[in-house]
Amino acid sequence: MTDSFIVDQDANYTVGKAQTTPENEAVGVKRSFDNGLGYWGTSFAESADTLEGVVYAGTAMLNRLLEREGEGDIGVITTKGFEDHHRMGRAIQSWAHLSYAGRLHAREHEHPEPIVPRDHIKGVSERVNMMGLPVVEIYEEEIREAVHDLLDMDVRVICVCLIYSYANPEHEARVREIAEEVKAERDDDTPVWLSSEQNPVRGETPRLNTLVLEAYAVEPSREQLYSIEDTLREEGLSSPFRVLTSSGGTVAPDHDWLVETMLSGPIGGVFGGEFLANELGIDNLVCSDVGGTSFDVALITEGHYPTRWDQSLAQFLTNIPMTALDSIGSGTGSYLRVDRASQRIEVGPQSAGYRVGVSNADDDVEVPTVTDCTALLGYINPDFFLGGDIPIDVEAAREAIEEQVAGPLDEDPLETARGVLDIVERNMANELRSMVLGLGYSPENYSLISYGGGGPLHAAGYSGPLNFQDVLIPDWAAAFSAFGTACADSAYRYDRSFDGILQPDFSNAGQIAEGLTQVFHGLRDQAEAAFERDGIDPDDMTFEPSIRAQYTGMLDDLEVDISEFWDGGLDADDIEDVIAKYEEEFGRVFQRAARSPENGYQITVAIGVGVAPSPNPELPDEDPVEEDAPPEAASKGERPIYWDGDWHDAALWDMEGVRAGNVVRGPAVTEAPATTMLVPPGFEAEMDRNRIYHLRETPETYE
Repeated sequence: MTDSFIVDQDANYTVGKAQTTPENEAVGVKRSFDNGLGYWGTSFAESADTLEGVVYAGTAMLNRLLEREGEGDIGVITTKGFEDHHRMGRAIQSWAHLSYAGRLHAREHEHPEPIVPRDHIKGVSERVNMMGLPVVEIYEEEIREAVHDLLDMDVRVICVCLIYSYANPEHEARVREIAEEVKAERDDDTPVWLSSEQNPVRGETPRLNTLVLEAYAVEPSREQLYSIEDTLREEGLSSPFRVLTSSGGTVAPDHDWLVETMLSGPIGGVFGGEFLANELGIDNLVCSDVGGTSFDVALITEGHYPTRWDQSLAQFLTNIPMTALDSIGSGTGSYLRVDRASQRIEVGPQSAGYRVGVSNADDDVEVPTVTDCTALLGYINPDFFLGGDIPIDVEAAREAIEEQVAGPLDEDPLETARGVLDIVERNMANELRSMVLGLGYSPENYSLISYGGGGPLHAAGYSGPLNFQDVLIPDWAAAFSAFGTACADSAYRYDRSFDGILQPDFSNAGQIAEGLTQVFHGLRDQAEAAFERDGIDPDDMTFEPSIRAQYTGMLDDLEVDISEFWDGGLDADDIEDVIAKYEEEFGRVFQRAARSPENGYQITVAIGVGVAPSPNPELPDEDPVEEDAPPEAASKGERPIYWDGDWHDAALWDMEGVRAGNVVRGPAVTEAPATTMLVPPGFEAEMDRNRIYHLRETPETYE
């Protein structure tokens, strides 16, 4: 689905939803806007001139990679001897995507299908050491020969990734100079991209993969972004159109490198969670997103979410800074099958995606899905799915579940459908538990927010086994990730490896301070140039420097914001303060880990983020009513639902009609056009003044 979240100056909001149109994404985006604005009696064309900005987030680029539908014909020039590292990878790349058992003992591995064929990768003699000093001068004739060979193969782009070019880009720059000379001789305009310009950080394998992904999956998708922007401009949009990045900011579609936007779709919900946590004073929050294909989880601990560098996309290691997010293939569109050998039900990871299941004949799906189970159990309204735009045939769902799942197991279809949801929700609960326990905390230390189209429907099931402080369900949960994009600032982030060793006694703190200051000035210049290109005055930009640091000899580094110590430069005293903050961050993230300050510290990466003012939403603020029961006008009657081995008459409520202060008591179902909230027997959900439900089990038992 394509979700839109539209908010006005008084914090009123509307949610739009439309089926995705992969062949031309602009169509689905426009329909989603019109769907949401239709509830306000208007359309995008009629209201476009009032918009302050549009922020886009999506997974089109990632899907292009996963489905291997990108554009190939990519050439690579690398250091001689490293021609195979794209197809063979390094260490974790061959097993990071496997099951826990497979990873635990490294008993199996699988290399991803290479994007660039071996004959398109040319090695040239040259070498720079890890300190950035040339130790083998570049062999220019080999470069000329490599460029001629690649151009003879009619490659679309030449990607250059030389060893340690992040420490000294001179050799990569010379490769491009020679390539330009060859291109001029041949009257050729093939672009040449340098890894030292895209993301100059340590690690030749992820650096090359990231550059290749830019060419394969991202650059072709840029046209989709331009198409969306052009379509909205034709409808009257005159304000900025920007794209969400995986690290938390927004950039223009013509930004030099868009690979940071590959995973922006599910990341949006984390930024929305951070916004809510700050507004509501919640220190620790678990973000959980139930979509059609996956269950995505992220943690906000003491107001902050971590950034990861070890993320792999479609099995390829990358060096893209990403908000830490874990996913399991357990969404509402997950297919159900019976393993003939074990006679057990398998749920996913294959999914119908944006298609609903066999219960929607228009989708031409033949295998039952999780949504088919919820339809059979009475949880969703067959006449009001996506506001009635998608009809649901419950009998078709019953027949498919009975024939393909329940029948082979000689089980009742209803019990089978409920059993499927038990499997799905148990897997979700296990994922939540492992993420929280992995940081040394327990669920009792956290609140949970549930969102996505399927979040409110399954929240009671997957939060029930855990003892969270609170379970929050915004009544705009279906478009919460879209809401999160509106919470993001206009920002450009630039990273550069630093690799400075700080002695335990801080005797070289002044030298480290001087080196960091010089790097940060360069990063600030890059951010200012990006905003200037966007037509934004660089004087309006705030510069936010950060570092990644670790104890010398550690495997994992941590990102630490040092904006409070930056006034245009750093000195030795500032470095001591920076390390004190690192120590504080280390204690928060690795509560039970041993510290080793006696080994000194390594500052691995310098990070500069330029942030410009951008409009942000406000939370609704509705005065609570005195009556705890929802008003009669919000009632939609009753519908039987199947729960805990029996049928129950569930009260039906219109989600928009429930007022702040009302309590929805189970068994009940609260419906909105884009989502459904299930309040099972023994549960209740109270709506607060911000139009957020608080779901909890009631102490009394039920019949």
